Amino acid sequence: MASELTKPDYGTGLMAFWAEIDDEYLMRYQQWHNCEHVPERVSTPGFRRGRRYRCVSGAPHFLMIYETESPATLASAPYLAKLDAPTPWTREALTHFRDPARGIYALVEAAGEEGAFCAAWLTALRFEPTAEVAPGDMRAWLAAMAARPGVGRVQLWRADLAASGIVTSERRIYGGAAAGDHLLLLIEAETPGDAEGAVLAAGDAAVPALAAREAEIVGRYWLELYHHSPELAGHAR
Repeated sequence: MASELTKPDYGTGLMAFWAEIDDEYLMRYQQWHNCEHVPERVSTPGFRRGRRYRCVSGAPHFLMIYETESPATLASAPYLAKLDAPTPWTREALTHFRDPARGIYALVEAAGEEGAFCAAWLTALRFEPTAEVAPGDMRAWLAAMAARPGVGRVQLWRADLAASGIVTSERRIYGGAAAGDHLLLLIEAETPGDAEGAVLAAGDAAVPALAAREAEIVGRYWLELYHHSPELAGHAR
């Protein structure tokens, strides 16, 4: 009898990296990221999967995401060893990154369920709340967004300043500064129907206290690349 498949555990850690790529290097960047870099990263112990999204509206052009067992995975010895020993192709590629912003995050709250496939559309909102928000209000905010048609998972992440601030050989190449203290909202969807922000508006209507945000940066993206780790092989999606 075949073993019963279970839902994969994507963990409670996240690395998100926003960047523009030099126009003349774009195809070479995609070859590097598809064929070497993401497979190398998701083979690291504790990594669950890696994704690359391309901008529909907002900026910058690319958003690269890795989900991990916990935020500690992103400060672990095996991962840092890779960051401090970039391959020749990685060294080349990182010199073509512009306006990089990289952050490591811990999961705060989540609502909704992932669909049959990895989210094809993603809204990413970085912001600073103007006041302390009760956990119950955060859950209600996310639940209101997850209840919208076509929406899968909705997750709220908080920046891990200590892990985000680690300086490595790779960071010295691309020159990005660590992100400051902020929250990251990720809205995963099966369709591109949130171009006008209707999903976020539904959450704000349910919990007006969370509609007051500072330093807000929003981008909407479509999925260009997905790789999962060997640890997820055989799991139902």
